[in-house]
Amino acid sequence: MAGLRGRALVAYLVVCVVWGSTYLAIRVGVCVLPPFLFAGLRFLIAGLVLLTAVLALGDTLPKRLIDWRTQAIVGVLLLAGGNAFVVWAEQYIASGVASIFVVTVALWMAFFDAIIPGGSGDLDWRVVTGLLLGFLGTALLVGASPAEILHADLRGPIALTWASASWSLGSVYSKRHRTETSPYVGAAIQMIAGGAAIALVGTLLGEWSRWHLTPRGAGAMAYLVVFGSILGYSAYTYALRHASPTIVGTYAYVNPVIAVLLGWLILREPVSARTFVAMALILGAVVWIQFSHKIGRSGGRVEGRTEGPASPAPSASPPVRQTAS
Repeated sequence: MAGLRGRALVAYLVVCVVWGSTYLAIRVGVCVLPPFLFAGLRFLIAGLVLLTAVLALGDTLPKRLIDWRTQAIVGVLLLAGGNAFVVWAEQYIASGVASIFVVTVALWMAFFDAIIPGGSGDLDWRVVTGLLLGFLGTALLVGASPAEILHADLRGPIALTWASASWSLGSVYSKRHRTETSPYVGAAIQMIAGGAAIALVGTLLGEWSRWHLTPRGAGAMAYLVVFGSILGYSAYTYALRHASPTIVGTYAYVNPVIAVLLGWLILREPVSARTFVAMALILGAVVWIQFSHKIGRSGGRVEGRTEGPASPAPSASPPVRQTAS
C-alpha cells in the first residue's frame, strides 16, 4: 500500500508532530553532553525499555537470523549513520542552514525508492514537482541565504548530507527487506543496535571524560527517550512498513513547520507573512505528493489489466530538525 491511511496516517502524523517538537531537547542536550554518547545512550536506553515492554505484553523476539541482521543493518544506517551525525553537526552549523540540508531526506528517499529494485519506481513529474516545491518552501521558511550556505563550516554540510543519505538508504532498505518481526520489536532492536554503535564511537573518541549528567541534560535525555525515540521512532517504523518511503519521507518537510508553529504559540517567537506562505507551500507539496502517488498507482492498475500482471507495490530561522528525533 503506497498511500497513507488509517493507522499508517496516524503514525505519520505522530512523527510529524513529535519530531517537530523535539528540537529544543536536542539543542539543550548537545550543549551540555558530548554528542555521540548523548545520541547513543538515548537510543540504547529507549530500545531496551521498549523491548522489555513489548515482550512483557506478549510479543516475541525474531526467530530467524536474517531478521536480526536486517534490523541491525537498518538501525545502524538510520541512527548511527543518520541521527548521530545530525547531532554532531549542530556544533558547526547554524540551525537555519542545517534545516536546508536535513529536509533533503525527502529528496534522497524518493531517489533511493526509485532506483533500488523492488519498489514502485515511479518517480514521475508530479512527485518531482512536489518534492521541489517542498524544498523551496523550506528554504523560504528558514530564510537561509545562498551566502550563508556557502560560508557555513564545511563539517556541518558534509555531515548533514551523509546523515540524510544514510537515513534515507536505511529507510528504503527496511522497506525492501521485510521481516517477520512486529514493528515494535523491530524498532527496539534497531534502536539497540544503532544506539550501541553510536555509543561505541563516542567511547572511542574519549567522550566519557566529558560526560557530566546535569539536570538539564537528564531532562533532555528523558524527553528524547520517551517521546523522540519510543513514541516517535516506533511510529516511524510503523508508517514506513505500511506506506511508500517517498510519502513517509515528506515528514522532513513538515517538521520545521511544527517547530515554527510551536515557537510562535508557546514561546511567542515572531513570524511573518513569509512564514505562513512558506508553510502553506510546504503542506501543499506534501498533499500534492500524496495524491500524485494515488494517481500513479491508479494508472498502473489499469495498465496491468490490459498488458499483464501488475508489478508489486512496494524563530526567523527555525531550529534544526534532526533526521530521527
